Amino acid sequence: VQLQASGGGLVQPGGSLRLSCAASGSIFRVNNMAWYRQVPGKQRELVAAITGDGISNYADSVKGRFTISRDFYKNTVYLQMNSLKPEDTAIYYCNQNLRPEWGKFDEDYWGKGTLVTVSS
Repeated sequence: VQLQASGGGLVQPGGSLRLSCAASGSIFRVNNMAWYRQVPGKQRELVAAITGDGISNYADSVKGRFTISRDFYKNTVYLQMNSLKPEDTAIYYCNQNLRPEWGKFDEDYWGKGTLVTVSS
């Protein structure tokens, strides 16, 4: 099982980006999905998460600006980021808690990260 994230890049303050993260491989089920971000020298922080029932929660710093969503059939999680600020600059990592077809337990899988830079 692999997670492939995409959609990062350079954007001006106030702009928008949409991140995607698709899980591939033999998957029995996907539970929670989430996006984290990390700035060099700081701890990785949770940005947004969405449960298997579609319930989402957000870090206070992104509430009202970011929206997390998921496509159950494609095993894909999205992060729509609007009104971006320079302080949103970070490497964004996707996370999916899932069970492979061959697995006995649910496990956390991580994408490699995609860089988001907000700068004029």
